[in-house]
Amino acid sequence: MSKLRCFNALLGLFLAGFFLGCGGAPSLAPPPVPKVTVSRPIVREVTDYEDFTGRTDAISTVDIRARVTGYLNEVNFKDGEIVKEGALLYQIDPRPFQAALDQANGQVERLEANKKLLVIQVDRYTKLAEKGAGSQQDLDEYVAKQAENVGAIKAAQAQVDMAKLNLVFTRITAPLTGRISRTLITPGNLVNADMTVLTTIKSIDPMYAYFDIEEPVVLRLRKMIREGVIKSQSARDVQIQMGLADDVQRRFPLQGTVDFTNNTVDPQTGTLQVRGVFENPYKPGEPPVLTPGLFVRVRLRMGEQHQALLVTERAIGTDQGEKFVYVIDKENKVGYRRVKLGMLFDGLQAIEQGLKADDRVVVNGLQRIRPGIQVEADEVDMASLAGPAGSQGGSSGQSADVKVVDKKASDDKPTGKKSADVKP
Repeated sequence: MSKLRCFNALLGLFLAGFFLGCGGAPSLAPPPVPKVTVSRPIVREVTDYEDFTGRTDAISTVDIRARVTGYLNEVNFKDGEIVKEGALLYQIDPRPFQAALDQANGQVERLEANKKLLVIQVDRYTKLAEKGAGSQQDLDEYVAKQAENVGAIKAAQAQVDMAKLNLVFTRITAPLTGRISRTLITPGNLVNADMTVLTTIKSIDPMYAYFDIEEPVVLRLRKMIREGVIKSQSARDVQIQMGLADDVQRRFPLQGTVDFTNNTVDPQTGTLQVRGVFENPYKPGEPPVLTPGLFVRVRLRMGEQHQALLVTERAIGTDQGEKFVYVIDKENKVGYRRVKLGMLFDGLQAIEQGLKADDRVVVNGLQRIRPGIQVEADEVDMASLAGPAGSQGGSSGQSADVKVVDKKASDDKPTGKKSADVKP
């Protein structure tokens, strides 16, 4: 009986499967067409640059010291203010030096009076010796005393000059125009000549900026100068730009020139120290833009303007170390393109090879597509996808200046040649 029940159960399952098979499995709905966002590359003229970090420094720095020893009477400036060349900074008690000058003048007057007497004596004994009424020895003695008096007067006059200098040195003035530090000594304290540092002055206008250039960049820059790509007689007068820490848009508003390159590449860092000079004008009552010790970014132009295609970074994928983008053809099918990247600027990535100006590049939805499939594309403006302005690209810190050109005019011109000068 149990065997019959098992047989009936198996038979029922078999028949159920048979009838279901005859009826056919329910058909599945086709997958939806992926939706992606596409955009056409921006065509612009760019100029290649290398960006470096550095620090500002004053052209002249002077430690203010006294040239005479004495007690300080006055401090005639406010800490941290801008002082002009020749302005009185400190006054040392001048009374001992005035007394020394008076004493030296008195010694000169005494010797001058003695000089007059010796002139009379020499004249008298000369006449007496001619008449035989006086000895030649007495005449010789007075002539020697007269010569000795001349030397004594010169020595006394030198003492007067020294006393005058010492009296002048009690007034300590600014040797240059610049910003002064705080005073390190207050009135009433003893100031030792050539020893005591009273304060420091740093010049303001112009200002230096020191930065280090990597060895490959140095070689490339010099090659460009030799070949005439950079219009310069030497690496000393190359035009540079500078921005401060608050220049978040990377506008590099300050203009300057390279005025010094070191004569040796640092073997430990492989860099060459370079110095630029920048004007730093200021108005009375207003602080200057630059101060010694500021962190700065220096931009060095590397060549002439050339045309480039720019896309947003989000459109670029990586496949085993190679960069690629997806493009959509006229039939809305996905294509795969390997590309060679240039630099970043204005938040957009330059494409040197692998892309054309009229290509529709996928900028959103890369994870949902693969080459060859059909998609639904929604086109947007590439400029609206740009990131923060002034982004730097690559480990070398490259960046660029840009100028928009006519897109139609760019279709017939190559985009991978950096030295091309393309105009709208």
